Amino acid sequence: MSDFFLYLQMMFRAIFSNLGVFFRKAIIDPWGDVPVHFVYYRDYFEEFSPGFGFWGWVLFIILLLVVLAFFVAIGYLIFRLIRGYVINYGSKVEKAKLIDQIQKLNYELFMAVQEKNRLLNLRVGSFPPPKQEDEDKGEDDDVRFPKLIAVDRKYSVLNNDVVMPSSDMITLEELVMRFRAFTASQLGLYYEPTMIRTMFAGMGTTKVIILEGISGTGKTSLPYALGKFFQNDAQMCSVQPSWRDRSELLGYFNEFTKKFNETDFLKALYESTWRKDNNIIVLDEMNLARIEYYFAEFLSIMEMPDFSEWKVELINNPDPKEDPVNLKEGKLLIPQNVWFFGTANNDDSTFSITDKVYDRAISINFEHMGEHFDSEFKEPVTLSYEYLDNLFKQAKNNFPVSAKSLEKFEKLDDFVLAKFKLVFGNRTMKQLKAFTPIYVATGGTEIEALDIIFFSKVLKKFETLNIAFLRNELKELIAEIDKLFGKTAFTKSKDFINRLIKMG
Repeated sequence: MSDFFLYLQMMFRAIFSNLGVFFRKAIIDPWGDVPVHFVYYRDYFEEFSPGFGFWGWVLFIILLLVVLAFFVAIGYLIFRLIRGYVINYGSKVEKAKLIDQIQKLNYELFMAVQEKNRLLNLRVGSFPPPKQEDEDKGEDDDVRFPKLIAVDRKYSVLNNDVVMPSSDMITLEELVMRFRAFTASQLGLYYEPTMIRTMFAGMGTTKVIILEGISGTGKTSLPYALGKFFQNDAQMCSVQPSWRDRSELLGYFNEFTKKFNETDFLKALYESTWRKDNNIIVLDEMNLARIEYYFAEFLSIMEMPDFSEWKVELINNPDPKEDPVNLKEGKLLIPQNVWFFGTANNDDSTFSITDKVYDRAISINFEHMGEHFDSEFKEPVTLSYEYLDNLFKQAKNNFPVSAKSLEKFEKLDDFVLAKFKLVFGNRTMKQLKAFTPIYVATGGTEIEALDIIFFSKVLKKFETLNIAFLRNELKELIAEIDKLFGKTAFTKSKDFINRLIKMG
């Protein structure tokens, strides 16, 4: 019996010694001399096994089963881990492949339809035209831009001046409350004042407003209501998954028909060049396709400080006698009285919105439907772009961001850079200085505006980080915000950070 325990001692000593050699050699020289030591196991067994006795052999068998079970358990655990990783990775890869295939199929379908139309045009063109009287011939048959020429004719006989009644010459704060009352009393739509303030402040900051959230929370209804409020209906343009370039948005010149295929988006954009009021164009479900593909040119153009350079080229062989009035040298100047509202659903069927898009836009998050409230009946407004633009300019002059707030925000920038390797950038600071004064003029506070900018411009980028390894840093971020702005400030940002901590 004593020989068994002596065997046990020597056996375990040899096993753990060899395990140490194994792990050391696995790093420096995989396997190394470990296989040579395996012969010791047999030598120890042959030396001590004759003296085991009955109980020694029983304990030896039990020990053998335990060791075997131990290695089987380790092997099973490794198998489960590898299997889980392969399944998860495989499902993600398969999902990505399916989404990519759907995009390719949609694009191929679109191109097939375009090719069919070209062939039909070619086939029709091969037959002689039917005889008809000259007076029956459409006046737009021989022009390259029939829809835009029709817009020219429409507005050439209209008085485009906007005559504002004195009752509509109101402040930004009154504009927010009137719009909110208008949507509630006439459209049955209910929005929080903070959301309306963010929308108008965003319009004074950039030309691109992104409305995102789950389906059914009223994203599309907001620009629709704004068009009704301005008495100039918003133009709805539904984005398709097959959109890959700017031709889906602006159209293209058809070499067979010698006409420009004009889109509803182009017509709405061109019509706004004639108007002197405020115009809304909606890109509905804008992230069904990659925004930076079909809208890239607009994002780049609207970065230019000189508004006279905001031009998109439609045709490279202009004809001043034939082309629309406001098309100069084949290029269309994007007017300042137009805003692009994009709605975006956050689900697996859509593409994520990239930093390039977020950096150039103001985003408004729709988390739930607005709560019902009673409101007196309010009429829409007659509001010129010039008057609204002056309200924005006055706000920037009257309510500049305080030096103290800018200093605190820069300290927050330094903290985020040190802990998360993210930087705000000059574009964010520029938008902050434009957004905050207008938000204050609409009835909000400076701290609320800074919270909205920090949430929409900085925290949105945190979704791409590995949150599981940053929980402590996120808690430190909340502490830093409390230190700089107070525990009751930045509620929107802190709620989002706490959600990230729980998800991690």
